[in-house]
Amino acid sequence: MADESDGTVLLAGAANLAIAIAKLVAGLLSGSTALLAEAAHSVADTLNQAFLLTALRRSRRPADARHPFGYGMERYFWSLLAAVGIFVLGAGFSIAEGLRAVLDPEQIAARSVIYLVLALSFVFEGISWLRAFTQVRREAHEQGESLLTHLRNAEPAVKTVAFEDSAALIGILIAASGVTLAILTGQEIWDGTASIAIGLLLIAVAFTLGRDNKAMLIGQALPHDTQRRIREIIAGSPGIEGVVDMLTLRLAPDQVLVVATVDLVDAQTTGAAVEELADKVDHEVRRHYPMVRHLYLDPTSAGLREPTPDPSWRR
Repeated sequence: MADESDGTVLLAGAANLAIAIAKLVAGLLSGSTALLAEAAHSVADTLNQAFLLTALRRSRRPADARHPFGYGMERYFWSLLAAVGIFVLGAGFSIAEGLRAVLDPEQIAARSVIYLVLALSFVFEGISWLRAFTQVRREAHEQGESLLTHLRNAEPAVKTVAFEDSAALIGILIAASGVTLAILTGQEIWDGTASIAIGLLLIAVAFTLGRDNKAMLIGQALPHDTQRRIREIIAGSPGIEGVVDMLTLRLAPDQVLVVATVDLVDAQTTGAAVEELADKVDHEVRRHYPMVRHLYLDPTSAGLREPTPDPSWRR
């Protein structure tokens, strides 16, 4: 999955770089503000791919003394910066140029170049979008989740690419509509209006990505249905009477921390029995949910007079 995510981001970055150059040249030749807005959009997306590659590489560093749970949260931090980049570089430039074009319209030239570049951009963006969408759909199927549910918790880099490419495809259609209306009506104001619309679209994308990554950085639990099933697995293990409380924390898309306070049967009071029970519970939970990398059990029982800080409970 790691190599696949790298490939998805690299493909998106290469496509965005080529498209950004083509849109910029066509925008300067034609004077189309909508096309220049799309060029800014593609430039922002290209820079964001660097953030996403950094997120993937740095998040794979092994755990150490300063970060005992690893660096998985870095994915959300760098993806949050990518969302800021979409807002500042893409949306900011698009809206500013759109307002300038509305207030001081310019005639559109090199019309054939505009449509050629937009058509080629749509093809390349579509290829990148299909790659990201295919990965997200396959992962959702493997984890038994709906596409929308999985997309909310998907690998941040792949999720950002999917959102960026979706916005890019819609933005290309908006730009084509603005240019066409300007040509048909002779009112260049439509070109500037399309640029503003592209900027508003990017604001929506940046807000959605920023909100989701912020939630992960603050600390987000697993979905209620997944928590319920994990609780049932733990409660159903021999030697455990019930689960008093359970907390979950998503450290990365494929790394989850689970802390459960459990009631033990009276017989499960010796250190050896407790350790064996912990191993069995850990194995059973991971068999159903491999993303649970850290499982902490806090046992309570009449036979246990003191808390058990034994590190053998850490998995």
